[in-house]
Amino acid sequence: MRYTLRQLEIFVAISRLENVSKAADFLCLSQSATSTALGELEKQFGIKLFDRVGKSLCINDAGKKLLPQAIELIDRANEIESELSGFAVSGDMHIGATLTIGNYLTNILVAKFLQDFPESSIKLQVHNTKAIIKKVVNHELDLGMIEGDCDHPNLKIKCWIADELVIFSAPEHPLSKMNNISTDDLFEESWVLREKGSGTRETFDHVFKKEQHRIKIKLELEHTEAIKRAVESSVGIGCISRLALKDELKSGALVELDVKNIKLDRYFYFLWSKDKYQTNGVKQFLKMCTDMTTGLTKSDQINLPLII
Repeated sequence: MRYTLRQLEIFVAISRLENVSKAADFLCLSQSATSTALGELEKQFGIKLFDRVGKSLCINDAGKKLLPQAIELIDRANEIESELSGFAVSGDMHIGATLTIGNYLTNILVAKFLQDFPESSIKLQVHNTKAIIKKVVNHELDLGMIEGDCDHPNLKIKCWIADELVIFSAPEHPLSKMNNISTDDLFEESWVLREKGSGTRETFDHVFKKEQHRIKIKLELEHTEAIKRAVESSVGIGCISRLALKDELKSGALVELDVKNIKLDRYFYFLWSKDKYQTNGVKQFLKMCTDMTTGLTKSDQINLPLII
């Protein structure tokens, strides 16, 4: 065999980090050893896998074609090593989640998984929906968890659980005292919303798509916690997941507005690349997530496990 697993591991690390030095640090190798291994792999087959752009390496078409096969081979090799070592689930996983899912569900789910399978390791990234989809397509993530729709032809999508957005305000806001609030009433107010590219904003824009020009956006933020604090400070009214508002609605720090004739329903989804091999770890993580939501209808009904 004219290549080694180590060479493929280095190729994958460089493709994900786009930098030899960062890949060397990640793999606990010297920069020269990492660069030499990549050079030898390319030389052995007379092919270039990256385009050199300054200090960065951008994977080219040949590298993109090889990448999913290299990742699968490394994943399968790691599983063989785990089985030989007597571990049912082991190895590294790269999981990405959108902000609502990542901040209010995935962090606890990851902690629970690592408690059950301590031989595993997980790298969790939290970004908006657009960024997570891109990273899964580029094989930077083994599994994505998003809020909102995705129809990318290279991805497999699995529905997880329904979620609901809530229009809310500070308790002292005039709308909080009203019943059957109309859309005209909403258009008179200033809004604090998520940024474009987020699943939350996509759902919001879809519901109000015919009258988006009437929405007075005062502030756009990338984090739900920042939106809650801004609404508490009476910057405007907001719209985020009921899951993210669970504690504040219960305590009365924020209040749900009684808006009529508006449905802000959506779903949480799992997604992964169609040509990405699913390891036992990924399958077990998916099973844990779906088992936890069996019999539930909405995301805010999930009772997260206590991690001791």
